[in-house]
Amino acid sequence: MDHCIRFRSTSRCFYTDFAKAFDTVPHRRLLSKLKSYNINDKLLAWIQNVLCDRKESICVNGEFSTWSKVTSGIPQGSILGPLLFLIYINDIPDLCKQQDACTRILLYADDAKIYRVINQISDQADLQAVVNTVKTWSDEWLLRLNIDKCKTVSYYVKTPICTQYHITHENNTHRLDKLDSVNDLSVIFDSNLSFRDHISHKINKTYSILGTIKRNFIYMDHTSFLWLYKSMVRPRVEYANSVWCPYQKRDITEIERVQKRATKLIISLKTCHT
Repeated sequence: MDHCIRFRSTSRCFYTDFAKAFDTVPHRRLLSKLKSYNINDKLLAWIQNVLCDRKESICVNGEFSTWSKVTSGIPQGSILGPLLFLIYINDIPDLCKQQDACTRILLYADDAKIYRVINQISDQADLQAVVNTVKTWSDEWLLRLNIDKCKTVSYYVKTPICTQYHITHENNTHRLDKLDSVNDLSVIFDSNLSFRDHISHKINKTYSILGTIKRNFIYMDHTSFLWLYKSMVRPRVEYANSVWCPYQKRDITEIERVQKRATKLIISLKTCHT
């Protein structure tokens, strides 16, 4: 690993992604994990009946392919599917903790975030070791990482530690792209956590929605406007505001300007404040 500067402290975060996660979970390995968690035999048998002994065929231009056994994949569109997937990857945080107690991992569906505070050069090697552990786990349990979607972001106050991280796949070393910002669950995180990009993005989206309302709802009374504002505009502005809550006056002013413009959609609401 190459590095260019040492800084008192910075946080490095890996954003990983499993390729076609729900479609590639092997049934036998999933059932073995469920059994290791001491799942009730009757419940285990029921899950096995749901997953196993299924076949699929493909129809193209009215012609059907031969039937093939389905040996992997979790049915989507149900409560059971995500639950089984979470059970399947449930041991990843424990493996990361065993490798390095200071490195943390957060799991959300098929996305995983690995992060660590970097105080010295050795911390970088520890973080890389955890990434290698996750890659080894994915190979062992046949849940392939989508390397093209694996990125890194540094969160810092002043000057970051400039380091290159990588993932080894099929004897090839893939250097991970370093981003200045990342969209995480519809919240844009930038390197210095100012959330300027997120606020600008949300405000632009909100103005677009206000334009749609103005073009399609010409005659509105007070009640209709409130329903539209609270259902279409307000959720855009307030989503995850506990994370990016603005602290600079200019950001607060821009957000308040959205409401002021909304009240001008009809004359009777020019001076109203919802």
